[in-house]
Amino acid sequence: MTHPDTWLRPLKAGLFCEPGGFYIDPMRVVERAVITHAHADHARPGHQAVLASAPTIALMQARMGKAGVSHQALGWGERIRLGEVTVWLQPAGHVLGSAQVVMDYRGQRVVVSGDYKRQADRSCEPFEPVACDVFVTEATFGLPIFRMPDPAAEIGKLLASVRLFPERAHVVGCYSLGKTQRVITLLRDAGWQAPIHLHGALVGMCAVYERFGIALGALLPVSGDMAGAIVLAPPTGTDAKWSRRLADPVACLASGWMLSAKRARQSGAELPLAISDHADWDDLLGTIAETGAPEVWVTHGSEAALIHELGRRGIKGRALRLIGYGETA
Repeated sequence: MTHPDTWLRPLKAGLFCEPGGFYIDPMRVVERAVITHAHADHARPGHQAVLASAPTIALMQARMGKAGVSHQALGWGERIRLGEVTVWLQPAGHVLGSAQVVMDYRGQRVVVSGDYKRQADRSCEPFEPVACDVFVTEATFGLPIFRMPDPAAEIGKLLASVRLFPERAHVVGCYSLGKTQRVITLLRDAGWQAPIHLHGALVGMCAVYERFGIALGALLPVSGDMAGAIVLAPPTGTDAKWSRRLADPVACLASGWMLSAKRARQSGAELPLAISDHADWDDLLGTIAETGAPEVWVTHGSEAALIHELGRRGIKGRALRLIGYGETA
């Protein structure tokens, strides 16, 4: 058997699988890229060849015009040979189409998680753990203070505020890909069947979700003062010029970072909603345990705390310190 640190290396362009001749979520333009999901910090334009799930390909095309000079969509569990490595994708539960990259080479299996979450979310495929020898994980919320609340309870806060202030518009800041569609499905599941109004920047991603069978209900553009309405906008849009014409808007922000009182204050949100699309502390540790991996590499986030805790549990940890991944939390 060949240990993964001899064939899977963090380079300036990103994590490189040498015997397969490909990078995973490269941060620079490369010949061959395997993409975990379509957020801009993981899916960049210009690669010669891209391999990803079908929804990720579609979302990249909607965002960037195309997914690489050429692209190939891979179904869940479908094996492909890249060089000397067998590669397949397993759902990661982060956003629609988000994937873990599974690599088998010379008796060793490595799973690269990409960004992932374990909370239920019907707007995307649920995370499915894979047993492996090395698990490469994110650690966006890799501190014990991050234990995410029930997202349904957070949406309940929003609906309670709408009932309390029916004369005001509620403007929820959320990322266009993933967060927007999750907030919409949470609202629908909570019984909100009225139209949800969208900032124009969010429309394109919602259309792709609906094309892949995620029903979002009535979605309308913003018009008039929107009194009593729920409006979704980019995170920076809650205090933008266009929102000032709305009826005394309640600025809300949906993000896992809203669990931090300091970050919530800094955001200026009147109503912070702690809804995360990443695994929290307990789910990171639980997922690692499910994989059975004796060794864990951490790509980005709070590496030190997670690695320290893994050491206490007899698991070898290593920080890759890959630079360039952001906070689509």
